[in-house]
Amino acid sequence: MEKIIVPHEYNYIGAFVSLGCNLTCDYCINLNEENSTRKSVSRKPMSGKDWAKAINRLSILNDDLPITLQGGEPTIHKDFYELVNGVNDGVKLDLLTNMIFDVDEFIAKIDPKKFTREAKYAAIRVSYHPGQNDIDDLIQKAKKFDKAGFYIGIYAVMVPQNQEHIKAVQEKCLAQGIDFRIKEYLGFDGQQWHGTYKYDEAISQKVEKYCDCKTTELIIAPSGHVFRCHSDLYENRTPIGHILDLNFDIEQIHRPCYVFGHCNPCDIKVKTNRHQIFGHTSVDIQNIRELTKEERLALENNANFGLGLYNYEKDKEFIHD
Repeated sequence: MEKIIVPHEYNYIGAFVSLGCNLTCDYCINLNEENSTRKSVSRKPMSGKDWAKAINRLSILNDDLPITLQGGEPTIHKDFYELVNGVNDGVKLDLLTNMIFDVDEFIAKIDPKKFTREAKYAAIRVSYHPGQNDIDDLIQKAKKFDKAGFYIGIYAVMVPQNQEHIKAVQEKCLAQGIDFRIKEYLGFDGQQWHGTYKYDEAISQKVEKYCDCKTTELIIAPSGHVFRCHSDLYENRTPIGHILDLNFDIEQIHRPCYVFGHCNPCDIKVKTNRHQIFGHTSVDIQNIRELTKEERLALENNANFGLGLYNYEKDKEFIHD
């Protein structure tokens, strides 16, 4: 298939292999199952073969930019090993996982070179969730991975109610030579928002405005559809294309958005880039203004107003059960 050029400006490629998960964290950024659109976004997932085909299409101009397999929990995809082994040698892969899987099977089926690259952080990043997965189990699995030649690290979100526990776990891991890092908690605790954001009003959930927004991330849903941002992905708004569409290309443009104020924390947080330099934000937002009466009426009548005229029916040939 014809290559898709990933621009120099891009800082992240997120392959959301599955939005399903075998954990039930109440602070999950993907929202709780009962009040999210996760199920509808996950409909008609691509096969492992098609995922590999899609990833192999990408021509990445930055030598140090990996493709991150994530979710949800990516390893629950029924074709996970076929997906990974179908990716061309030389393509840099990262994996975000809770590591609730058979480590011996993973090591037997996956060559460490699939997740090997020079970077300041691990290619396989394991999420620790208190009360959901066991840190002693993760430590033993991490040691197995390390012995097999994989670069692995354990991460935890600094959820306010778990701060002391997370710090103690970090000390325990570091004492055993395991890379353990803490990520900032993003979310609303009922009283205030947690996190560092470039556009504070964008996360307020209290306004609905127009803006022009440009991303530095390639967001690919389980179905293969490409979304402008995490907010569009999780809310299942109209995608901008499909990764297997022969005509799909990445455009470095500001796109119109009519739901500024309902952004996802991942898109507007101030964070480190792939070089671990702090100060990066995934999107650039400009021309923020109030919606006109006509725009607000159109938005109320059509949730996908202003997000393009992409037609799901048109790309059925690229979608597989």
